[in-house]
Amino acid sequence: MREAAGEMGARTSVRERRHWVRPEPRLVQEPSQLHREKPAEVRLRLQRRAPANLRHHFLRAVVRFTVLLVADLASFGLMRELVRAVRDYALVGDAMAGRLEAMLPPGILNGWQYAAALFVGLVVTGNYGRGDQRRNPRRLFLGAALATALPLWMTIWTRGLEPALVQYGFVTVLAWIGLLAERRTINKVVAWVRPPERNRMDVLFIGPGADCVEAIKAPAFSAGTDYRPIGFVDTHAPSTKGALGRMSDLATVLDASSAQAVVICGYLTEQQFRDVVDTALAAGCQMLSVPRSVQIAGVHPTTVWRQGQPLVELTAPSLKGWQLVAKRAMDIGGAMLGLVLLSPVFALVSALVKLESPGPVFFTQERVGPGGRRFRIIKFRTMVDGAEKRRDELLSRSVYSDPRLFKVPNDPRMTRLGRWLRRTSLDELPQLFNVLRGEMSLVGPRPPLTSEVALYEAHHYARFDVKPGITGPWQVSGRNDIRVFEEVVRLEIDYVRDWTLLKDLAILLKTPRAVLEMRGAH
Repeated sequence: MREAAGEMGARTSVRERRHWVRPEPRLVQEPSQLHREKPAEVRLRLQRRAPANLRHHFLRAVVRFTVLLVADLASFGLMRELVRAVRDYALVGDAMAGRLEAMLPPGILNGWQYAAALFVGLVVTGNYGRGDQRRNPRRLFLGAALATALPLWMTIWTRGLEPALVQYGFVTVLAWIGLLAERRTINKVVAWVRPPERNRMDVLFIGPGADCVEAIKAPAFSAGTDYRPIGFVDTHAPSTKGALGRMSDLATVLDASSAQAVVICGYLTEQQFRDVVDTALAAGCQMLSVPRSVQIAGVHPTTVWRQGQPLVELTAPSLKGWQLVAKRAMDIGGAMLGLVLLSPVFALVSALVKLESPGPVFFTQERVGPGGRRFRIIKFRTMVDGAEKRRDELLSRSVYSDPRLFKVPNDPRMTRLGRWLRRTSLDELPQLFNVLRGEMSLVGPRPPLTSEVALYEAHHYARFDVKPGITGPWQVSGRNDIRVFEEVVRLEIDYVRDWTLLKDLAILLKTPRAVLEMRGAH
């Protein structure tokens, strides 16, 4: 084993001399025979290596924190100078300078004060952590909102509530835009200054061979990420081809490979799990786990504490409590505002529909809503009266091969006005009444027909966890250009799982563009 360890040590030295010029991630070549040593000797070597691994993880955290802090302050400084250029030097004209001075007079939120508040706000909201959370738009918005609130409260007493709210909203959005742009570009800048291959941690996978091979191919461990897969230890016997060893060889393989992180894949017995944790922590390795069963089930894992014991709570991807209240409030306000502002459009379209062909102005159809409850959706009529009776004979002409989706280009049942209403999506406007009645939402999944639901599989029912929407992630992502039903469902479940008010607003803002482009509209 000493010869094998020496050989691997020599390869490591070569890697270090070449720095970041390394091959693409792959499974390490099949191992030579592992000659057993006394477990105590291997364990001691792992423990001697632990301080170096811990220093490595600590330095990575310090560097990450420092780079993000400097970039955040630079972003704030740039936004501040932009405000001063527009306000004090009339960069875009005197009129804009006057308006901006009324909202943000000189001396409001001075540099050091807001910089300190920004640091506190981002720390409290967890924007300096590891992984993708540091680029999460919602967290960055909360950090900017808290940072703006901290120094601004005195303004309420000196200038009044209304000016303070205007300043609060303006500065929060400005700081958020700067932070979001900075966090989205910081990785590219860091990669340019210090190539990613130089910083990647060698990671060893442990678990059933098939699960390890699948995990190694996952995006989290691909080229350009923080981790470089070097191989796996198979917990099953006989071992999968390419394994570096069996479970009994774990300490020896970990010692010889000098891995800095360990990833647990698939199912391990209680004793195997204890052995992996004990060995990895003794070596000072970072420990990760791939929750394969959670991915398959499509649920959210959340750590909760009960009587001092951590439990993993698995929840369905649906909205909870205050989210439902906030979404309903936005629906009512948006629907009422839309009906008032668009009332001339309603009157004009109603008259045109009535004049073009005989039949009612509105068309209603049974759809399936939250919890499988049925309701009647309201649209402007775009087809000749009684067109629904001819639907079955047109199934073969649908742009979709999947019967759970249906759309016919140049539908012969459609009127000339109706074809234009469909392409502009104006036929959907009466659904604002469905929103007011609580049957639909402004934003949500597509409401399917009962005949389509009859063909659903179990995981498709997740789209019924929320109300269907007039617009939604599918509509703004291409509508009928997305022709794979599973992709439609994935878009909608991802929307439900990561729902925020900001996401709803973003979809609403994208909807006019999607309508004007008429991409995927029939």
